[in-house]
Amino acid sequence: MAKRRQLRGFDLKQIEGVAELIGVDEAGRGALAGPVVAGAVLLNREFLDSRWAHGRANRVNDSKQLTPAERDELWFEFETLSAQGQIHAQFGVADVAEIEQLNILGATKLAMRRALEGIYPPGAFEQKSEPDLFAAPEEVATFQPTVSCRVLIDGLALRGFPYPHLGVVKGDGRSLCIAMASIIAKVTRDRLMNDLDVQFPGYGFAQHKGYGTEEHREAVLRLGRTPQHREMFLRKLLSGRVDPDQMDFMGEGA
Repeated sequence: MAKRRQLRGFDLKQIEGVAELIGVDEAGRGALAGPVVAGAVLLNREFLDSRWAHGRANRVNDSKQLTPAERDELWFEFETLSAQGQIHAQFGVADVAEIEQLNILGATKLAMRRALEGIYPPGAFEQKSEPDLFAAPEEVATFQPTVSCRVLIDGLALRGFPYPHLGVVKGDGRSLCIAMASIIAKVTRDRLMNDLDVQFPGYGFAQHKGYGTEEHREAVLRLGRTPQHREMFLRKLLSGRVDPDQMDFMGEGA
């Protein structure tokens, strides 16, 4: 319980000097099948001081540490908070074709960008100078100030990403807004994988959500691949030549 309270404390420190925080996390990066999904949650100081943050936020944690029922309950509460204007939550999806085209890192960045675009366009975070006092009136009229917001992304900072951001290693266990984003991403992806389970029976997508469990590997060897399987990941698995750097992506995970 004390550790969960630290999530709010972390965000209170990160929001100093800005008006808002956006937490971003992904689900499905290490799966053998299905899309990669990113969640993004915007909150402000007023929310961090709200009754919900003081009384209910202690149930928020890294999505992998919660049961499906706990995640669904929190998802419903996030929907209510969004409807009340207390937070803003979005998700973005990159499908299997995009994973094959861009590789998993590129597709993850694309999903994160799509989630963030549902809150603010990338240009809102560009560093802009004050308008020139001697500029033409039409130039002054079109001046747009920078959004006062800090973006926190779970993991290491991303190169070539259009949003200025801070990478927070194991952020889903340190930051409230990242942990909330991880729940948005996880619940969204789980629901998509449940739909794929209906489309492709026999693979167990509803149970393992596309990760490289023994059940899933046996189903692929028995039934063959589906259009929702990631060819590069699957090729390494079936050839027995798994990249050691990918080993942590092959089991159950986010």
